[in-house]
Amino acid sequence: MQGFWENVLRYQRYFVTVLLGVVWNAVEPLVPLFKRPATAIAMISTLVAILIFVSFTLQAMLGLSVN
Repeated sequence: MQGFWENVLRYQRYFVTVLLGVVWNAVEPLVPLFKRPATAIAMISTLVAILIFVSFTLQAMLGLSVN
């Protein structure tokens, strides 16, 4: 049983490592865009718009109302 739990913990660490690697590779090309003010404002606006879109979509899908 000892080897089983070691393997379970190993797969969790592997998952976290892979997830962080994917996030890093997705964000790394965008970092130079934040050095210029015009592209930084555009990137931040795009990120906020995406978050608002996802929020409204989930609220509509789940039937939630903000009252």
